[in-house]
Amino acid sequence: MDGGVDSGSSSTSVVSVILSGNGESVPDLTGKVHQLPCCIKYDGPTTVSHYFKPKPTGLEIDGLGMEEAYFRGRKLQGTTVSLPQGYSGFVLGKKSLGKRPNIPEENPNFWEMKAKFQNFAIWNHDTFPSQDDSFLRAFHWFSIAKSLHQPVTAEDLESASISQNL
Repeated sequence: MDGGVDSGSSSTSVVSVILSGNGESVPDLTGKVHQLPCCIKYDGPTTVSHYFKPKPTGLEIDGLGMEEAYFRGRKLQGTTVSLPQGYSGFVLGKKSLGKRPNIPEENPNFWEMKAKFQNFAIWNHDTFPSQDDSFLRAFHWFSIAKSLHQPVTAEDLESASISQNL
């Protein structure tokens, strides 16, 4: 189990996420995850593929292949984005733990992986997605985080001090 999230308030909440199944394989939703510019107030099964049929447009903007689709009569323009190497997307669901002696029932913050994915489609109304979209700009953080958490070597420190002296 992975876990431990501080909510930032005076009380601490512990959340555990189980990313390994019990030998069961989880569905791979690669190519089936979409971020739509709307709110859908329904949580249940439906035959989405019968109604939502994205098609490639043949256009490429900012290195992104464009697609178009219609949702409830409105044209959507989108692109499929792959997650960076070393990253994965997960669909999480609450895990029912039943009665366990060491876990208080009033804090059932246990989640488990229900599915995984390696890419997703992002959609806009009336405009093509671009590298300037706020959702895609968030991906810049991956390279920044990697640099921040990379170990600093003696050569790095020496090089930095030499450049400061010049």
